Amino acid sequence: MAFIDGAIPWRRTADRDDGLLARVRARVFAPTTTLSWAIVSLVVALNLIGLVMILSASSVQALTNYGSAWYVFERQFAWAAIGAAAFLVASRIDYHAWQRRSRALLLLGFAGLAVVLVPGVGIEVDGARRWIGLGSFVGFQPSEVAKIVLLVFAADVLTRRADRMDDWRATVLPIVGVLFVFAMLVLKEPDLATSIELAFIVVSVLVVAGVPGRALAKVFGGLGIATTVFALVEPYRRDRMLTFLHPWHDVANKGYQISQSLIALGSGGVTGVGLGNGRAKWQFLPAAQTDFIFAIIGEELGLFGTLMIVGLFVVFAVVGYRIAMRAPDRFGALLAAGVTTWVVGAAVLNIGMVTSVLPVSGVPLPFLSAGGSSLVILMVAAGMLVNVARRCDDRGAALES
Repeated sequence: MAFIDGAIPWRRTADRDDGLLARVRARVFAPTTTLSWAIVSLVVALNLIGLVMILSASSVQALTNYGSAWYVFERQFAWAAIGAAAFLVASRIDYHAWQRRSRALLLLGFAGLAVVLVPGVGIEVDGARRWIGLGSFVGFQPSEVAKIVLLVFAADVLTRRADRMDDWRATVLPIVGVLFVFAMLVLKEPDLATSIELAFIVVSVLVVAGVPGRALAKVFGGLGIATTVFALVEPYRRDRMLTFLHPWHDVANKGYQISQSLIALGSGGVTGVGLGNGRAKWQFLPAAQTDFIFAIIGEELGLFGTLMIVGLFVVFAVVGYRIAMRAPDRFGALLAAGVTTWVVGAAVLNIGMVTSVLPVSGVPLPFLSAGGSSLVILMVAAGMLVNVARRCDDRGAALES
């Protein structure tokens, strides 16, 4: 195995070993680049901050509803442990293995989205059927799996048909077709936010792949019109879309959540009121530990805390897109770009929602909001990004193995 400058080869004593032991050592001590370590550090930091803030944001509600202030935290910690294992496994799986199984993954994603709509199988909460039950512990969202499935499928198609980029029927049409089917199934749950995230992923891969501008314009236009229609056709979605423009006009009703979010952010000032000392979580701000955890961060850690979170996602974007530009092959570049846009795009949507810059979409803050299936799938995606990074050095040279 050839190594780049700065890489640490595994011990040469393994050369004397045969069979499984040698292969295990080769994988465990495989070279890891600066870029991959950067992603690992970012993911660890975001997860640790998320766990601390979830404990703070959920303690009052958990104590009231379950008799223990640690209830939500303990469940999230368990999901974080599962996510950490998934991250390690995904980071060690050659990312080309995902490409070879793109068709099978596509069937799996479709099956999951269809099954969750079946009464008795899908769990309905507050009028939404988005979860498949996993015993008494928790439900799992197939729509989260659909994000990875769609990303791998789009990257695979645009890699295999790289010489036909001018033929939109061979490249853009099958990807948008799958996006349409997935989005329709997700909207039946209903879940417009996840449909928007699926569209984000597809658009990012199409742009990085070099799809001609005319075809991209049609995709952007179609997605924009579809999003607007689906957002306005339902009264509750229409209220969400328009309330952010004037949240103070109906503080006691439609604008309540946004108003409380802005009050929490404003109360924090520059340095915050102190970790655990926030007031918004005392039944004032709905979804404090999930969609609106950024408001709790702003209240308790202040402007410094929010800038720290924004900074971490900015660094994630820089590192992720650098990995995409320096990936050893086209599929790796598309995969890295898709994962990066997925994470950073969700962060932008969430922070924009919490600060009333964008409509309330229901998109959680990646790695920080409470939620099991979302966290585990994000960890898998981050592991895939690390695997791409491990195969290129800071100059973009592929590692040979």
